[in-house]
Amino acid sequence: MTQLTTVDATFLNVEGGRTVAHIGGLGILDTSACPGGRLGLADIVELVRERAHLAKPLRQRLVEVPLGIDRPYWIDDPDFDPAGHVQEIELPLPGNDRQLADAIAGLHERPLDRRRPLWEMCMIHGLAEGRSALYAKVHHAAIDGVLAAETLAALLDLSPEPRALPACTDAPVEAPGTLTMLGAGLVKNLTHPFRSAQSLVRLAPYLDEIPGLGSAPGMGRASRALQILMRRDTRNLPDMPRLSAPATPFNGAISGRHVFAYGSLPLEDIKQVRRALGGSVNDVVMALCATALRRWLEDHGALPDEPLIAAVPVSLRQGGSCQGSNQLSLMVAPLATHVADPAERFEAVRAAMRAVKRRFVASSGSWVQEVSGMLPAPIAGLATRTVLQLAPNSLLRAVNLIVSNVPGPQLPLYLRGARVLAYYPVSVISDVSGGLNITVFSYDGHIDVGLTACPEMVPDVWNLMVYLADALDELKKLAEV
Repeated sequence: MTQLTTVDATFLNVEGGRTVAHIGGLGILDTSACPGGRLGLADIVELVRERAHLAKPLRQRLVEVPLGIDRPYWIDDPDFDPAGHVQEIELPLPGNDRQLADAIAGLHERPLDRRRPLWEMCMIHGLAEGRSALYAKVHHAAIDGVLAAETLAALLDLSPEPRALPACTDAPVEAPGTLTMLGAGLVKNLTHPFRSAQSLVRLAPYLDEIPGLGSAPGMGRASRALQILMRRDTRNLPDMPRLSAPATPFNGAISGRHVFAYGSLPLEDIKQVRRALGGSVNDVVMALCATALRRWLEDHGALPDEPLIAAVPVSLRQGGSCQGSNQLSLMVAPLATHVADPAERFEAVRAAMRAVKRRFVASSGSWVQEVSGMLPAPIAGLATRTVLQLAPNSLLRAVNLIVSNVPGPQLPLYLRGARVLAYYPVSVISDVSGGLNITVFSYDGHIDVGLTACPEMVPDVWNLMVYLADALDELKKLAEV
């Protein structure tokens, strides 16, 4: 049996009311080589049935601990039937991108049923040019971005012909006994103050890296003093800038509804900019986001004099390990949206990312795990939901949005004979993280961008996709100078 980590449980606790906490993806498929030129519902159900043993999140469900005294466990669902997780829809003519995005937004804003494995898929037909699409979503409690890519890979092949599959040798994971769960929970609650004290000691020198808390007056000086007091080597450690997220139209209480837009950018163009201007591919992506957001905020007469603050998820997986549900942390970085000159803006973004990366490496990026485990399980859920309710009115705004970059394979993949043309991420928005999420996935020579937003805050989300393409053209011109 496997118990949810404190980070996994946090994703369960944040959900409710206006917030859903699953991540998803939209795969665009060329089904022309499939029998009859179509990939149907039965094909997807059979595929999942054949390969569910390769990806635990597809077959496992939650078991709650009595009285909520401890975090839930994952077990293999004895009644698992993929047919109950897959549906099929047809878009009306003309089956364009806007119609597809609207359908995805509607599917994504619906919560998952916690009584069964926490995932769903939808096969979508009727797209223009004879294409089809597959939308999939999995709860963030079961999966992070890197593990999502690995789970997706379990369903895909490197050629139109399916690969030979390893046999399932794992014994079913059964539910722990009630007394076992209660006993383990009681021990953890009794020893929790000791573990919390240890977490606080580990966190103390890096309090200025925590979103919201890091913007409090004097926090930088306090962190530096604690680093010296605890004899941490800070000689090459850059000071953390005071990260105070300004007010924007997409910060506040989200409505619970979603809007989605997507598009692709050539990866080679981004690499060309990186080679000419320096930095990493992720630095270029962050600079593109800064430029697109600046233009959008100017459109709405809402451009702050300060940089926006982005939460940037970072994988903590070592050596390609895909064990566990969530092994991630967050870097918090300023986006130089307040800088008018494109070259200066790029250099400001690059310098900021370099500084926060150095700080992140020094602290091992452990603050997310440490903070998520500060409170015992019986009160962690209530505390998390209370923070969410208070967040829209808090003076200590944590971040403005999430910008995530997930690396993917640079070769074509196939889903039961259908070539995957692109894969657009669909992600999480909340009162704390903001009503806009920009997630990119690199695949087969391009960067696939998914923009998830609250429609009351960002009704013109498609404009951002246009602005990202224009921002890349702007950087390409700089790279040619």
